[in-house]
Amino acid sequence: MDASTIGLVAFGLVIVLLALRVPIAFVLAGVATVGTFLIYAFRSGSFMPERALNPTSSMVVNSFFELIHSYDLSMIPLFVALGNIAYHTGITTRIYDAANVWLRSVPGGVSVASLMGCAGFSAISGSSIACASTMGRICVPEMLRLGYDPKLATASVAAGGTLGSLIPPSVLFILYGIFTETSISKLFLAGILPGLLTLAGYIIVVIWWTSRDPSAAPVDPTPLPKGARLKAAISAWPAMMLFVVIIGGIYGGIFTATEAAAISVVLTILIGFFERSLTLRSMWTAIRESLVQTSAIFLIAACAKIFVSFVALTGAAGMVSQWVADAGLSPLVLMFAICVLYLFLGMFLDPVGIIVLTLPFVIPMVDNLGMDLIWFGVIVVKLLEIGLITPPVGLNVFVIGNVTDRSIKVDTIFAGVTRFLAMDIVVLAILVLVPAISLVIPNGL
Repeated sequence: MDASTIGLVAFGLVIVLLALRVPIAFVLAGVATVGTFLIYAFRSGSFMPERALNPTSSMVVNSFFELIHSYDLSMIPLFVALGNIAYHTGITTRIYDAANVWLRSVPGGVSVASLMGCAGFSAISGSSIACASTMGRICVPEMLRLGYDPKLATASVAAGGTLGSLIPPSVLFILYGIFTETSISKLFLAGILPGLLTLAGYIIVVIWWTSRDPSAAPVDPTPLPKGARLKAAISAWPAMMLFVVIIGGIYGGIFTATEAAAISVVLTILIGFFERSLTLRSMWTAIRESLVQTSAIFLIAACAKIFVSFVALTGAAGMVSQWVADAGLSPLVLMFAICVLYLFLGMFLDPVGIIVLTLPFVIPMVDNLGMDLIWFGVIVVKLLEIGLITPPVGLNVFVIGNVTDRSIKVDTIFAGVTRFLAMDIVVLAILVLVPAISLVIPNGL
């Protein structure tokens, strides 16, 4: 059995094991290690396992070491810590609080405020799951209390939570940048306009929904205290400042993405202690949560690096790329096929699993056709974002179901999410057909 065949069989085996819910880190490292062993054992034509032990162990250890000691990887624990510390200081929810005060007297206003709160949370945390979990606990009960349709209340937060994948900082952009060796700073900047476009699309869905069915979003008749709007707007200053520091600093060339993360963490801690909203106990809790989350991401990323090295050894990615070249597919047709593949995988696998599994095969095809890898990164993350609310395994939907009223069934949330999914497809088509939306800001550097 030649190396390319072993690579394709291994890829199929990975899909099967992931479908059986085997942890992705163990799947990637295990299949890659066994596959590498077989390639070296059969290299001479006959099975000689003694010749495979040293090169296999060397490949595994070197790949793991190379990934863990990557400088770019250091920004993941920093941004994860930023999100957790900001949450414990209350910074991540202040944009929602401000938007809620300003919009609660407008039809569907609390739902729109929830979407804006999710966007604000995403601009600090970089995690879709954390965004959906946190905002789901805050926004959904408020909307249900006001008499909102449960489908609108839950679906708007489930969809809004996906903004954490696209609006910088984003863990998925970091992983994409590491595995494709593209600029993470430019990826962050490229995600700004697509993220805002997605947010605008979601707001349009809420407006359309409530205009067709006003009973889905009753207006809160409670009058606001004098000066409440101004006070709420002023209270959101820490979140806005952090976003400006991260994006403004990177765009202005003042510091790198990693430096922006470190500076933002320090600023968040100082703000928390200054406002007395952060204690040593809550800070330790945030650090402990960050350690757990970072360890999980690092383990998956390191095992993925082993799998990438295995794929390179097999030559399977080059073979697939050659098949595509021989087929003479146009860039648009290839993009359509890639979108269908990611949308299908998004129905069953988690975003990190999809990105580390597919990039070794997809990137050579895209690169051979001369497509911009920054733009393609935005498309990939957008597709992963859609997968978070796609049935039957939309992670954000199940997160919302777990943190809100258990009487609301998952089927109800999925029924509401379909409207936002339709808008996602429209936004995806716009981003594919108009690459300038993603590239205008990073190319301005």
